[in-house]
Amino acid sequence: MSTETAAPTRREQILREAARLFAERGFHGVGVDEIGAAVGISGPGIYRHFAGKDAMLAELLVGISERLHDGGRMRAEEAAAAGLAPGAALDALIAGHIDFALDDRPLITLHDRELDRLREADRRRVRKLQRQYVELWVTAVRAVYPGLTELEARVSVHTVFGLLNSTPHLSGSAELPDRATTAALLHRLARGALGAVGDPGEGSRPEPDVLRAPEGVVEVVRDGGRPGLDSAADRPVT
Repeated sequence: MSTETAAPTRREQILREAARLFAERGFHGVGVDEIGAAVGISGPGIYRHFAGKDAMLAELLVGISERLHDGGRMRAEEAAAAGLAPGAALDALIAGHIDFALDDRPLITLHDRELDRLREADRRRVRKLQRQYVELWVTAVRAVYPGLTELEARVSVHTVFGLLNSTPHLSGSAELPDRATTAALLHRLARGALGAVGDPGEGSRPEPDVLRAPEGVVEVVRDGGRPGLDSAADRPVT
């Protein structure tokens, strides 16, 4: 059986280059002609695949939310079917998100900057998928650390997303370890962050008032904020 990866379709090539260009120069800083040139076709040729830049943006942001959610659900279901320990199921979710964070950095930047440009229906679709993705993580985290409240687990999950989604801010690839080493480092950091909250040393657990979310944050966390994709350092929860 062949193990070769299928070559990307023209549509996939257009989306990949659009994501890269939008992330580098902003949505309004890129023209259709430039996207076409990046994939070797004329600007008007783009319209055989997409109605315009807005359609590309919607497919990119809705598409990555679908992939994260569907991939996370598949990993959770496979772990349950195989009877894996809760820690292994959580590790599978972390590994899947790390793949996204390393392989789709432009989409993290694009989501952070351009989500509000989507039509309302598309934004709602993204938010719904992201809330469902967060709940997969919350369930997995509480299975490993049953002492966590639901709110503590949810805030911890958002914090880990912020950590993993920091990859667009890393130095150029020439200055980074190889992919496997970087992935392993991110995995240890994610597990360490969750472990620090879920299994603190004796006497190190903060008092309840310290763990209580600031006013207004609870509503943001429950609403979903920008889970799974948000990388801004000044958005610890949303």
